[in-house]
Amino acid sequence: MKSTPKVLIFDVNETLLDLSPLKESINKTLGNEYAADIWFAELVQYSLVETVSDSYHNFSQIAQEVLRMNALKYDLELSEEELQETLKPITSLTAYPDVMPGLKDLKSSGFKLIAYSNGKPDVLQKQLEFAEIDQFFDHIVSVENVKKYKPHLDSYKYIVEASEVNKSDCMMVAAHGWDIAGAGRAGLQTAFVRRPGKFPFRLAKDPDLMVDSIEQLAKEL
Repeated sequence: MKSTPKVLIFDVNETLLDLSPLKESINKTLGNEYAADIWFAELVQYSLVETVSDSYHNFSQIAQEVLRMNALKYDLELSEEELQETLKPITSLTAYPDVMPGLKDLKSSGFKLIAYSNGKPDVLQKQLEFAEIDQFFDHIVSVENVKKYKPHLDSYKYIVEASEVNKSDCMMVAAHGWDIAGAGRAGLQTAFVRRPGKFPFRLAKDPDLMVDSIEQLAKEL
């Protein structure tokens, strides 16, 4: 690690919040135990299709359309209501057990904490309020403000400017190899959180920190 960061920028889904209820809902609707993993990968893919082709639809719109496309693979035609009902658990996810104590330790140690997500602003706010961790963040920010999805470099440039410190004083904390790769290439410090089934992208530079939990992150910093 270069130097102790001043600002910690947290990815939300799978880094702080457990996506299991949403995955179970998608798997049940599509009748396949791998459906949710495929859906999430394609959600990231199509968000980047929007970004690299200079278009923008919000994350909820893309999530719904990708789910509709995936349903067609199973010869299912889902109604608008069925699509929304399947994705409904996104706003009622719980935080991993290490998250609240970890954020509390980091906050009391004087770090500025920012939640930064590809998700819609209202969805993001509801997620953090439901998980009862919204109070730990100085800012809760969506890429909708910049209309470039992570891991596009402009999305990190935007959040660094919003944090009001140098990029070298910002650390991106995420459980996604693509998010860490983008942030590292944008010049931020990075901390990879080893959530189940998540691994860093080895063609990018190594994360500055590798931790098993937000509590461990607090101890390391």
